[in-house]
Amino acid sequence: MSRVFAACLARMKVTAAVGLVIGCGGMQAARAQYVGQVSTIVVDARSGAVLSQQDADLRRYPASLTKLMTLYLAFKAVRTGQVSFDQVMPVSVHAAAMEPSKLGLRPGSHLTVEQAVLALVTKSANDAACALGEFLGGGDETRFAAMMTREAGRLGMYDTVFRNASGLPNPEQMTSARDLATLARHLIVDYGEYYHYFAVPGFYFHGRTVPNHDPMLGAYPGADGLKTGYTDEAGHNLVTSAMRDNVRLIGVVMGATSNNRRNRTMASLLDSSFQAEGVAPVPAGRPAMRPLLLARATTSSASARHGLRLASARLHGGADQVAAFPAIPAAYARLRRGHGAVVHAHPAPVRAHVHLVGMGRVAHGVHSHAKARS
Repeated sequence: MSRVFAACLARMKVTAAVGLVIGCGGMQAARAQYVGQVSTIVVDARSGAVLSQQDADLRRYPASLTKLMTLYLAFKAVRTGQVSFDQVMPVSVHAAAMEPSKLGLRPGSHLTVEQAVLALVTKSANDAACALGEFLGGGDETRFAAMMTREAGRLGMYDTVFRNASGLPNPEQMTSARDLATLARHLIVDYGEYYHYFAVPGFYFHGRTVPNHDPMLGAYPGADGLKTGYTDEAGHNLVTSAMRDNVRLIGVVMGATSNNRRNRTMASLLDSSFQAEGVAPVPAGRPAMRPLLLARATTSSASARHGLRLASARLHGGADQVAAFPAIPAAYARLRRGHGAVVHAHPAPVRAHVHLVGMGRVAHGVHSHAKARS
């Protein structure tokens, strides 16, 4: 009997060892993330039609593109009245301990929901993303990640699983280029009134400028969001939306070997897709952007008390190519109730109250730092 037991035990050890080897091999394959194989897709934001795709259904690590779902749920919570942009959130020890890129938030400090939103779209701050996730998840980032996964399923993102709010490495956190295009389209269509946040070139937080990491905003005509992402395992990822002649496209590039290759691939894909949609190429030498002032009143608003002022935003082309779709008016002039936030088509009336961040300077300055997680 003891001999039989010993034999069974030996077989169990062998099985366990083989399983461990297979498991480690699977993790290694997951880490590899299809080295040298880039996943791309371009869709028409209005119709959802796919205009271009390459390996769009490969399951890949999203890196900081994860934050698009964090933002989607934040906008949903604001729309439904569960939270407000001016609501103050605590920063936990867990949130403050997140790896860079980060704002450097301290445990026990606070920031508003809107500050967190701006930190995600500009610096891709992991500490702010975690704090926002914990706040929306009732104090638990894991619970919030489960909410993210459920929302992904509801939106038809069937290849997506989330395990955190930031996109920091987790072998179980997966998505696809197609799913991210779906998410970006829902952000634009479902919460168009908040889409302008993605075009902010920078904001001021506790006396310092936080610039936007997205290079497409300053380089590609018509681009007005959405998000960059990078980790060693995921490679260089990008989701971009651009609008020309009333045609809005959404592009996704995942797994590029460098920022430059990622950006060139995105620009080429969008150019080809705009031409396929009948949109003429932008003439050489034509200015890609014209300045627009996005100002926050600095008097008694809650955001001003927390040291927040939005920097300048920009429009692309003429008035009919305004960044917002579909909910923000073409003049891009509005007063957001309860926030004292005014977007002016001309800077003169509020110039004395606003500090500007030049988009060209921001875009070139940020991307000299290669390998930062974002």
